Amino acid sequence: MAANNGIGPKRLVVGAHYGLRDWIAQRATAAIMAVYTVILLVWFFGAQDFSYDGWASIFAAQWMKLATFVTLLALFYHAWIGVRDIWMDYIKPVGLRVLLDVLTIVWLLASAGYAAQILWRV
Repeated sequence: MAANNGIGPKRLVVGAHYGLRDWIAQRATAAIMAVYTVILLVWFFGAQDFSYDGWASIFAAQWMKLATFVTLLALFYHAWIGVRDIWMDYIKPVGLRVLLDVLTIVWLLASAGYAAQILWRV
């Protein structure tokens, strides 16, 4: 009898369902970003003051700073999942893929830090 070689109905499945968690995380982060977008649109269409002071006033409230930062963290995590999947799918040399992963993480963390500085300066 020939060896199975991991092909056919009796193949050994390893690492199954890892993609499901990432898929759910991307949908959750997308929902957070959608809710935040609705909040901004409601404010925008109901606003009377379209000047810098008007924009600064909405971001002066602590709850809006927190909502904005949570949305940005959701955006960064959403981006991490997508970019990491691109690196895993298309970059075959492991060393290069790990380097790109590290550079992506550093860039996303730096962006989160910069966003926090901007938000808490307003």
